[in-house]
Amino acid sequence: MTDIKRAMGFGTFDAVHPGHLFYLKELKKLGSVLTIIIARDANVKRIKGKAPHFNEKDRKQAILKTGLADQVVLGHEEDFMKVLDDLKPHVLGFGYDQRVNLDELKLKFPHIEMVRMESHEPDKYKSSLIEMELFG
Repeated sequence: MTDIKRAMGFGTFDAVHPGHLFYLKELKKLGSVLTIIIARDANVKRIKGKAPHFNEKDRKQAILKTGLADQVVLGHEEDFMKVLDDLKPHVLGFGYDQRVNLDELKLKFPHIEMVRMESHEPDKYKSSLIEMELFG
């Protein structure tokens, strides 16, 4: 019997681009099972100050279509960290530009390994740049 190591990543994934694919591939290396949590539309609007271009169901489908994640779920609408209790990942991978306090998270979830992922050509494949090109 093999040991399962559950890796998890979070994101909006509005207009999936090569930077997202790089992130997913790198996350996949962290475990034997990869779960991706898609940010809820209301949370994207609250945090980023604007609604995503694609709704949460379409963004979920876009990540599923990549074939890189074993499981893709919508995040919790009120408690971002509820998925950690529910799905019990062994390792969390955060994008190079995701605003999250890793030290604070490590205190709340000392049993979960936290990894800050490398960037992939951030001057070319950053979501805000891609959105400007696609949506003006």
